[in-house]
Amino acid sequence: MKIAFANSAWVSAAERLILRGGSWQKIRLRVRYGLILHPQAGPVLVDTGYTPHVVSGAQRSAALRFYGSALKPELIATEQPVPVLARFGLTPFDVRAVIITHFHADHTSGLSLFPNARFIANDAAWARLKSKTAWQNLRHGVFPELFPDNFEDRLNGLSTMKQVASRDDVPGGADLLGDGSVVAVDLPGHSDGQFGLLFAQLDRPLLYAVDVQWLIKALVENRTPGFPASLIAEDFSAIEPTSAMLRRFLATGGEVMFCHDPGLTQYDLAPEDG
Repeated sequence: MKIAFANSAWVSAAERLILRGGSWQKIRLRVRYGLILHPQAGPVLVDTGYTPHVVSGAQRSAALRFYGSALKPELIATEQPVPVLARFGLTPFDVRAVIITHFHADHTSGLSLFPNARFIANDAAWARLKSKTAWQNLRHGVFPELFPDNFEDRLNGLSTMKQVASRDDVPGGADLLGDGSVVAVDLPGHSDGQFGLLFAQLDRPLLYAVDVQWLIKALVENRTPGFPASLIAEDFSAIEPTSAMLRRFLATGGEVMFCHDPGLTQYDLAPEDG
C-alpha cells in the first residue's frame, strides 16, 4: 500500500489565530488531501482539498462566494486531484472511493470529479448536517451544493463497518478498507463527525489527524488556540482532550500529521513545476 499527500492550495492566516501566544505574522498553511493506492481497494482519495468549485463558477451560491472571497485560497494547479492522479497513470474515473474525514469545503469541494467512487463518511454526522440551517452550515464551512445529487446513494457510512478495537494508546475505530490497514479514529472538536485515519501497519504507525490542530507545534507545545479560533469549532471543549490523545500516541512512537501544517513530511508529494 502506498500513501501520498498533495497540497491543493495555500491559505494564509495570522499565527496567533492558530497558535496561542503566536505573533501577527502571517503563515501560509497547506490544504492537503491524500491518495491511497491499496492492493485490493484500488485508488482511494482522502478528501479532495480545495478545487476550483470553491473560487469560481457562475452557479455558486452567495454563501459559497462569500466563503471563497473571505478565505482566498491560492489553488495550486499542478497539485489538483486530476494532475496528481495522472502522475500515477490514473484518471478520476479510476478512483474507487473517497474517504471524507469531515464535511468542510476544503475537504469536499471536488467530490463531483469522481463519478465512479463510493463515499466513505460519518453517516450520523451527515444526517445531522441535513437538518442544520444554511447559517449553521455556513458558519462551519459546509455547503451542501458541493455534494453530488446522488451522494446518499453512494454513501458507505462508518456505522455499517467492522470496528477495530483500541489497544494501549493506539486508538481503534471503523475498518475502512476491510483489512485493518486504514482505521477511522474519532476526533471530536473541530467538526461534527470528524475522524482521522490510522495507518497502523506502517513501520511507524501514522495518524492523519486532519484538523484537530492547524500546526504540529500547537499540539506538541500544548498551545491550543483560543478566541477567535474557538468560534469555528463544533465543540471547542473537546479539542484539548482529543489533542491529549494525540500526544499520547506520539509518546508511544507514533507519528501525527495534520492537513494544514506547512512543514513537509515524508508522505508529501514533491511539487511539480507549473
